Amino acid sequence: MKVVQINTHNRRQVRDFIEFQYDLYRNCPQWVPPFRNDIKTMMNIPTLFDPKGHPFYLHSESAFFLGYGDDGKVIGRIAVFDNKLYNQHHGKQVLSFTLFECIDDQVAADALFAAGMAWGRERGLNLMIGEKGFSSFDGYGILVEGFEYPASMTMSKYNYPYYKDLFERAGFELEVDFNTFIVPGGVQNFLIPERVQAVSDKVQERGYLNVYQIKDKRELEQIAKTELIEMYKTTFYTNWEYYPWLQEELEFAINGVLLIADPDLIKLVRAQDGTLVGFLIGFADVTREIQEGKGRLTPWGMLKMMRAIKRNRENLILNGAGILPKYQGRGGNALMYTEMKKTAVDYGFVDVEICQIAETTRKMRSDMENNLGVTVRKIHRVYRKLF
Repeated sequence: MKVVQINTHNRRQVRDFIEFQYDLYRNCPQWVPPFRNDIKTMMNIPTLFDPKGHPFYLHSESAFFLGYGDDGKVIGRIAVFDNKLYNQHHGKQVLSFTLFECIDDQVAADALFAAGMAWGRERGLNLMIGEKGFSSFDGYGILVEGFEYPASMTMSKYNYPYYKDLFERAGFELEVDFNTFIVPGGVQNFLIPERVQAVSDKVQERGYLNVYQIKDKRELEQIAKTELIEMYKTTFYTNWEYYPWLQEELEFAINGVLLIADPDLIKLVRAQDGTLVGFLIGFADVTREIQEGKGRLTPWGMLKMMRAIKRNRENLILNGAGILPKYQGRGGNALMYTEMKKTAVDYGFVDVEICQIAETTRKMRSDMENNLGVTVRKIHRVYRKLF
C-alpha cells in the first residue's frame, strides 16, 4: 500500500477522501452520514454555504492523507492538524487528528498514523491526540462502547468495533473518555431527588437564579453571538478541550448550531442582575432525516429536517450544558438538572440522551449517575501517543 498527502485542489483526491466513508459504512444502519459540504469546509474548500472556508485556518494548519491498496482502491484516510492556539493555551506540542477511517487492517492503520506523525514531527509536535475535531462541536473520540445504537445525529462518531484494536495495537493509550447517558425506560424514569428539586425551587423563589426561555431564532442568534460567546470563554476556560477561539470561529460554530436548533429546547440561566450564568441546549433527534439525506443537504431535505425538528419527539439530545463555576455549588447545578427533566417532559419527548460528558467532569458525572437515574449508553475514547 501507499499513503499520500492529498492536494485539496485536486478534485479526484478530494472525492476519494470524502467518499471513502460512505462506501465503508454503506450497509451499517447505525452510521449517520456527515454532510459532504461540512467535510469540504474542514478541508478549507469553499462551498455554497461557506464560501470563505473554515476560520480555523486563520491561525492553524492541517494535512489530509489517503491510503491506497495495491489495486489502487482507497483503504484508509486521516486528517491531522496543528492547532496553534490550543498548543499555546495548554503549553503543549499536540498533533491532533480527526476523520480517521480505515478497513480492518493494522498495516494500513499504522501507515496512516505514521504519515500523520511525520507531518507533525516536521512542525516540532510530539504528542498525537484524537479523535478530536477543529472545535468542541465536532465531537470527540472513537466509539468503544454502545455499537448497537445509532450515532447522535452528527454530534459524535460511529465506527466499527475493530477501530479500538487498530488504535491500541498501534501503541495509543487512553487520554480521556466521553460518556453519553440515557434514562433507562424513558423520560418517566428521569429521577430528580427531593433535595435537588428543593434547592432548584429555592434559588428560583428567591430570585437568585432564574430560567429564561428563548423566544425565537432571531433572539437566539443575537444572544448566542454576544452573551453565550462570552460565557463560553469563562465557563470552559480550564476544560481539557478548551482553546481561545477567534471571534470568527465562534460565529462559524454558532451558525452551524443554529441550522438545527429549536429555540424551545434552549434554556438560559440568569443571575439576579440579569447576567447570563448558565445554559442548556437540547436538540430534537433528526438522525433518521440525516440518514435519508445520505450526506447531501438539498433544499427539500433542509425543509424536511426543519419540520422534523419541530415534530420529532421520540428522543431529546442534550448536547451542551454549562454553569459558571461561581454558581455550581450554589444551586446552579440543581437548577440545570431540573430543567433537563422539565424540557423533556414539557415538550413530550419519550427518551432523553445526554451527549458526550467528559470523564474529567467528575462532579457532573457523579451527580447524574447517583441522583438522576441515568446510565452510560455510549463511550467515545480519545487516545494519545508520544512520538
